[in-house]
Amino acid sequence: MQELKQAVIVDTTLRDGEQAAGIAFTAQEKLAIATALAQAGVTWIEAGTPAMGREEVEALRLIVNARLKAIVFAWNRACRGDIEASLACGFEFLHISVPVSDLHIYQKLKKSREWVYQQLKEAVLFAQSHGCYISVGAEDASRATPKQFLELAEYSARLGAVRIRYADTIGRLDPFSTSSIMKYLARYCPLPIEFHAHNDLGLATANTLAAMQSGVVFASVTAAGIGERAGNAALEEVVAAMKEIYGTSSSIDVAAAKEIGCQVAALCGRKIFPYKPVIGTAFF
Repeated sequence: MQELKQAVIVDTTLRDGEQAAGIAFTAQEKLAIATALAQAGVTWIEAGTPAMGREEVEALRLIVNARLKAIVFAWNRACRGDIEASLACGFEFLHISVPVSDLHIYQKLKKSREWVYQQLKEAVLFAQSHGCYISVGAEDASRATPKQFLELAEYSARLGAVRIRYADTIGRLDPFSTSSIMKYLARYCPLPIEFHAHNDLGLATANTLAAMQSGVVFASVTAAGIGERAGNAALEEVVAAMKEIYGTSSSIDVAAAKEIGCQVAALCGRKIFPYKPVIGTAFF
């Protein structure tokens, strides 16, 4: 059994998790979740999208001003307006997301790859001119070729980005393909990779563990696995598996991760399925 030598959790409960249908946290609820995550030992918290509007900005300012013992960052599109909204909240670390697959670039946006790269360059340079550190997100990476992902990673590295996110946006990967792809990408990618899984086929946690076993350092998760459609890799599942299967030491307390999963489910007004791994009432 291969040891997971490096594993860093990036929690996106407050950003991608809140995109689940029918979920909308109040500012105080968001602050409570962020505080609980930081106290549990989560070192990276994706707090939200400032460009969503006034209420989101107010909530994010509360979180930034709380000065939590975690790196709190904001999600942005590659456009000046999004960056300005994040700067107004006081963020010093920004995630800037762009499409990488032909499907998203040519059919969804109806733009060219060159246009995407230019938008990214302008957004990154603008954010850096205000002293921000940047991670870049490769949307729909699992439907792009490895070459396309590496080209974006190399371009992002030249711009000064410190990390790149591989997003399995529609949850199409399985653990075997994840392992094969991530081993290749981890070998040639100039930036640390963050793996962001979706649970459409019930494989998000398995795919995340496969990615981490294959050289990926950063794992994107949400409490209780909440997220759009079938959700994301669950924080408590990934943390528990790291400990029980791989014996990986982590800054995250498993008991606290379980409590946060239950807390978030309660705030969402959703009952936890009794047989849900780690936090279900039938789990012991």
